[in-house]
Amino acid sequence: MVTDTYRHKGLRRQLAGLLKEKGIEDAEVLKAIETVPRHLFLNSSFIERAYEDIAFPIGSGQTISRPHTVAFQTELLDLKKGEKVLEIGTGSGYQTSVLLEMGVKVYTIERQKALFDQTKAFLPTIGYNPKFFYGDGYKGLPIFAPFDKIIITAGAPVIPDALLDQLKIGGILVIPLGDKVQIMTFIKKTGPKAFEKVEYGEFKFVPLLEDKEWGD
Repeated sequence: MVTDTYRHKGLRRQLAGLLKEKGIEDAEVLKAIETVPRHLFLNSSFIERAYEDIAFPIGSGQTISRPHTVAFQTELLDLKKGEKVLEIGTGSGYQTSVLLEMGVKVYTIERQKALFDQTKAFLPTIGYNPKFFYGDGYKGLPIFAPFDKIIITAGAPVIPDALLDQLKIGGILVIPLGDKVQIMTFIKKTGPKAFEKVEYGEFKFVPLLEDKEWGD
C-alpha cells in the first residue's frame, strides 16, 4: 500500500511554491495543494511524477487535471468556509479534496459509473467525505440548490442554464468554456437573470458530455 511520506510532503511544498511562482496568490489554496496527497490519486506507474504540474489519465477517458488548473479554478471561486459548492465532474476526486480542504461543503456529480464507484470508495479512506452523486452534471442538483459556488471540471461548449438557475444571487460559477480548447470563464450572478462574465486564459479539458445535445 502506498503511504504519505515526508518525501511526498516535501514534494508538495515544492509544488505549492511552483504554483505561487505561476501566479496563484491565495494562501488557503496553496495550503490545500500542500495538504492533499496527489500521489494517492494516481495509477502506481505515475506516482514518481505526481507532484509535477502535469495532467494524468485516470481511466474512463478522464484525466486528473494539472495542479495549476485545480488551484486556478479554486482561487477563482473565492471560497468562504461553510459555503455550499457544487462540483460537476468528480473524476479522481483530487479537485473535490482540495475544495474540502478549503472548509466548504461539497456536492459532487460524476457520470462515469466506474469512476464514480472507484472515487466514492476511495475518498473516505483518506479522510474526504463530500456528498457523492452519480448522474448527469448538466442537470445539476436542483433538490439541493441554491449553491454559493459551482465548479465545472470538464470542457463545456455552452453554459448549462440549469446550473445558472441553481446558483445563488452573488454566487460564482467557474467553467472551462469551448470545444477543442477551453477559455476559463468566471460568472457571477448579480440578479435573478443577470450575470457578470470574465474570461481568463486557454485551458485544455476533456469534454463534459461527449454525447450531449446542448441547447435543448
